[in-house]
Amino acid sequence: MLYSSVGHGGASAYLAAMGLFGVAPAAMRPAALAMNIVVAAVGTWRFASAGAVPGGLLLPLCAASVPAAFVGGAIRLPASVYAPLLALTLLVGAWRLWSRLERGDLRPAPPARTLLVIGAGFGLLAGLTGIGGGIFLSPTLILAGWETPRRTAGASVVFILVNSIAGILGHLSTAGQVPPGTALLAAVALAGGLYGSWLGARRLPPLALRRLLAAVLVIAGTKLLLSG
Repeated sequence: MLYSSVGHGGASAYLAAMGLFGVAPAAMRPAALAMNIVVAAVGTWRFASAGAVPGGLLLPLCAASVPAAFVGGAIRLPASVYAPLLALTLLVGAWRLWSRLERGDLRPAPPARTLLVIGAGFGLLAGLTGIGGGIFLSPTLILAGWETPRRTAGASVVFILVNSIAGILGHLSTAGQVPPGTALLAAVALAGGLYGSWLGARRLPPLALRRLLAAVLVIAGTKLLLSG
């Protein structure tokens, strides 16, 4: 799958699709988090099996992001706030898909306290929006030169998994349950993701698919901004 191959769970695409079809914000976030858990769990197993998960870097990031994602998931944002926040997040995701982030040199990771602050910020955004945080973490690691692209993907998929679990638990702590349509939305997203991965692997060049997804995210983000 395109997203799992680069360490993403695909929540930005799922949320973009739900936004385009006018799904209620109350259902969008838990559905995206649930879908993230499924996809990121598979990705975590794959990258961990290949030895591409940088545990030392992830430990402080996740130590701060998990409780922050729980808090973010527990906060019930009004639609007037959630829509523009999600729109800006989708636009960041579009930029991430469109651009080719590369850096030739690697630098030592910053002190643990810096990683704790970064993890807390990204974790809170992950819980608030329903996006696991990979679209924020991966460009940070690459542009800062803290990891290689492959190990960045491994870090991102684990980051998404733990934050999505924390986020949905936070949601359940206040909402008591996920909206009735969450299971159906997650199933549809899974089917679409499987078809999209087949299409991307067999029919569309990877760059063309990335640009197509970026365009979808821009359209969805713009629609959410205008509707807000």
